[in-house]
Amino acid sequence: MAVQDAGFLLVGLLVLFHTWGAWATVEVNMEDRVEVFRGETAQIACMFKSDDGIGGTTIKWFYTTRSGERQNIYFQDSTMKTVHRGTPFTDRISVNGTGASGGVVLTIHNVRLEDELEFICFINSLTVGDGEGRTKLKVFETPALPTIEVAQKGFSVSEDSLSKIGVCEVKNGFPKPNITWYRNNTPLRSIQDVVLTTTVESSGLYSVRSELNMKVMKEDKDALFYCEVNYFVPGGTRMTETNRINITVYYPSTAVSVWVESPKGKIKEGDSVELHCHGNGNIESSISITHAGVEQNLDSNMLVLNNVTRLNSGVYQCNSLDLDTFETISRNITVFVNYLDPAVVIPGDTVVVAQGEELKATCNALSSLQTHTAWFKNGEEVLKGHTLIVKDVTLHTAGTYVCMVTVPEIKGMETSGTLRVNVMGKPEIVKPDNTEIEESFEKSVELSCLARGFPAPSITWTTSDGKVLKAEPQKQTEDSVQSVVRVKVTSDLTVVCNASNKLGTDAVTFSIKATTKTTTQATTTTTTSTSISSATVKTETVVPPEKIKKEGSGVIIAVIIICILLLAILGSVLYFLYKKGKICGRSGKQDLTKEKSNKDNIVVEMKSDNTEEAILLGVNGEKQPPSDQGGEDLVVQK
Repeated sequence: MAVQDAGFLLVGLLVLFHTWGAWATVEVNMEDRVEVFRGETAQIACMFKSDDGIGGTTIKWFYTTRSGERQNIYFQDSTMKTVHRGTPFTDRISVNGTGASGGVVLTIHNVRLEDELEFICFINSLTVGDGEGRTKLKVFETPALPTIEVAQKGFSVSEDSLSKIGVCEVKNGFPKPNITWYRNNTPLRSIQDVVLTTTVESSGLYSVRSELNMKVMKEDKDALFYCEVNYFVPGGTRMTETNRINITVYYPSTAVSVWVESPKGKIKEGDSVELHCHGNGNIESSISITHAGVEQNLDSNMLVLNNVTRLNSGVYQCNSLDLDTFETISRNITVFVNYLDPAVVIPGDTVVVAQGEELKATCNALSSLQTHTAWFKNGEEVLKGHTLIVKDVTLHTAGTYVCMVTVPEIKGMETSGTLRVNVMGKPEIVKPDNTEIEESFEKSVELSCLARGFPAPSITWTTSDGKVLKAEPQKQTEDSVQSVVRVKVTSDLTVVCNASNKLGTDAVTFSIKATTKTTTQATTTTTTSTSISSATVKTETVVPPEKIKKEGSGVIIAVIIICILLLAILGSVLYFLYKKGKICGRSGKQDLTKEKSNKDNIVVEMKSDNTEEAILLGVNGEKQPPSDQGGEDLVVQK
């Protein structure tokens, strides 16, 4: 029984919760609120329950003015539907349904901000009485995107009062939006002074402006500030944020730093040293660096020391003076310049040692760091260590030695010294690669002689017959003397290079062999025969010299001229004998055959004085053709 009573009680409470006219006979049910954006359409439903039916039911719609009065906007019964004139809703409302199904819907078009009112649905029944329900219409407008601005360019932590950080603003929202300031994602609510300004626009929309004022700290130099805006929409709330802003905070230095920017690592004499001095504040301050009580000249908080020496070593103090409070903070740094003095060679720059003796020299350089020493000759390392010892010296020991002292810890830190070693001894000539020389006749030969010794030897050139040759000026190096002579080859020759000083002499002999080119001409024999007999004429054979010297062009020309003259004389003799008839056995025209020599072709033609053609007669007096003429003489009988 108790359970049943409790159930009826719950049903009664539920009906009471959903019904505004709970004590009326006609039950009317409506929503508590209807939410809609401005400009959209709102629908308010009115559900009722009556036994009279549609014919005995009257429906009225009211709204409550801001002063609390009811204003009738709609009437409906079984015979008519009327929208009241002269209200803000006259042209924007309509009612759907006749009530036969137990419900009607009030539709409001193009909802305005001022439509945010309470609407009443009144139901009257002829038999059972009346009842009503109420619904509040909520109108919303999404605001524009919020903006944020920094109030000023910079803020000082030395300010005693609050500083105006920035302003956030959101416009044209409904209902009024809310603004919350954030610093690095943390809301600022308690210790900050936030000034809110709300403006109602002519349209009825709200614009909200929020100004943040706070005491600035040094930590705020890296902080990001922004605003969060919350606004209402049908069915809930939404949020949007502004951009992040960073503010410029000015703060004095609480500490200074001083360091060597360059060079990195250890410093050596001759380097350029760059010292930097900076405070950790950003408010203008006076920076200075002092050394040994003397203030140095700075350029943009930087001190440059060019070509430093060990005198630049010491303590450098960096000072920062606050120009507002005149407080000074300082910090020190110690600079040490490493040094390496010039190398000192003992026994000196030059030393003279006799052959067979011992050479001993030392090389040292004062340095602030550990050093390494090595000896070099002609660019090649000969010894490691400070002391150079050479036992039983020879002429090859002579020369210039360089002692190089380096500091392994610092690249490029080095010094050097030189030692000139002269070895007392008679000259020694460096044997040439070739002393047996062949060269063409009338050519020139260049001979070179290199001699060592100390004192520096003097070089002379002579031939085997004692003739002194003139040489080019001697070239003297650190440990040797070189002489060059040019000899013209006219015959086999022996040349001697003599090197001498006060301790002795040395010599080397060059043998020069003169060579010539050989030209041979072949012997040519020429035979001439007559038509009458078999006599043979041989020309002389001209044999040129078996050897013709190179470049002897004059001799060759003379030989050729003599050969031509001999041939000419031979031709003249033959012609003379022909005229006298000593060659042929009879008169008449006779021809000598052509004979060829090696140099010239000589043609001899013999003719009769009486006739143009020679006629030979036979035994019977008949003419004989030349082909029948024998090789023997014919006897003519008269």
